[in-house]
Amino acid sequence: MFSRFKKDTPPGARPVQSAAPVAASAATAATAARAPAAPPPVQQRPPAEAVAADREKKRKERLTELKVEIHKRLLEDLNLSALESASEQQLRTEITSLATEALDEMSVALNKDDRLALTQELYDEVMGLGPLEPLLKDDTINDILVNGPKRIFIERAGKLELSDVTFRDERHLLRIIDKIVSAVGRRVDESNPYCDARLQDGSRFNCMIPPIAVDGSLVSIRKFKKDKLKVEDLVRFGAFTEEMAAYLQAAVSCRLNIIVSGGTGSGKTTTLNALSSFIDNHERVLTIEDTAELQLQQVHVGRMESRPANVEGKGAVTQRDCLRNALRMRPDRIIVGETRGEEVIDMLQAMNTGHDGSMTTIHANNPRDAVSRLENMVAMSGIEMPLKAMRSQIASAVNLIVQASRLQDGTRRMTSVTEITGMEGEVISMQEVFRFERLGVEPSGKIIGRFNATGIRSAYSDRFRQWGFDLPASIYEPII
Repeated sequence: MFSRFKKDTPPGARPVQSAAPVAASAATAATAARAPAAPPPVQQRPPAEAVAADREKKRKERLTELKVEIHKRLLEDLNLSALESASEQQLRTEITSLATEALDEMSVALNKDDRLALTQELYDEVMGLGPLEPLLKDDTINDILVNGPKRIFIERAGKLELSDVTFRDERHLLRIIDKIVSAVGRRVDESNPYCDARLQDGSRFNCMIPPIAVDGSLVSIRKFKKDKLKVEDLVRFGAFTEEMAAYLQAAVSCRLNIIVSGGTGSGKTTTLNALSSFIDNHERVLTIEDTAELQLQQVHVGRMESRPANVEGKGAVTQRDCLRNALRMRPDRIIVGETRGEEVIDMLQAMNTGHDGSMTTIHANNPRDAVSRLENMVAMSGIEMPLKAMRSQIASAVNLIVQASRLQDGTRRMTSVTEITGMEGEVISMQEVFRFERLGVEPSGKIIGRFNATGIRSAYSDRFRQWGFDLPASIYEPII
């Protein structure tokens, strides 16, 4: 055993647990002996599946009780200050040794698989995120949604399902939440019951604790993709077509200002990451986010992240503060992870004042709603501006709206590519270049559809040609 990981415990400090004998009453035994034996009730034999399920449930409950007891001993025995310099193998060996000692003292025998599972769970409790750790390591899981300590849902392939993973109780869940938020210098308590943060691997984390969360703490984790998805990957997955990819490459390379619009979980950030791959390596790009998620693939990238206020209500740094400062840092392009508030004013001004090729995402159901949402955000920022002037600035700043949607079967598609062409009177004029057409639904629930051009030639064709992207006219021809 590694002595430097174990605290010095004086002999006899931990009481030895002993099983108390259970004695039956003699009078009760005599009465039972005199009474006539009742015939045993006829019971139906439970099915084998129910017996196996009950046995597995009891086995998990037993392992959970053992894990709680041994985890307490680990916290007493391990020298936590020495863990920072320990390797993973050393720590696993030490935890295995301490767990074996504890099991021997408790006179508990476990098979090899149960011992390995117990050791792994103890390691996750000490160094990881407890019950969430195996879910985070599963690459097939996209989202983890916790509704209290006993109900943890996961999303696979766009479908939600209830997992068999649980926390011990609410205190256990709160301890894991505190471990996550404190690692990034944030806090969550009764005065500040919700928090945005990110995990070490970059996954997006959000939580809300009681009393605001009525039935137990709520946690949502959007897992970070280790493999950066490129445009070729999205084409292969069916998110859009090669013709649309060629058009988008020309749009990004020619420095059109682009907004990626969509609902929650529709793939806006993934689409924005893929589009950023078309940015030239010689350009200086600055990113501004509430929680850093973008995975830009360029060399010259400066990343900024907003910060909430401290306990005294001071020290907050908003996206608007970052955006204003970014304008003084000589950016070629500015990318805002999500525009949701008063920073929209500075974003539009940046797009209008020499920072062509800037991009952002917003929540909206379709391109027309995206423009309306921009108008609403400008109005909510408190700046009094005539409606026509506001729409004129939006029409001048935004060139392209890419609509991402999540369909009923869980698939994500780029359902519309729409250009903003200017103003007609007091209305912003738009034209759709590509769209996703739904043709039906299979018996399994899968959506049948196809991507199609609308037959409208891009309003930026001349600009594409000047930048060296002479797209063939055939990509604008619809499929009949």
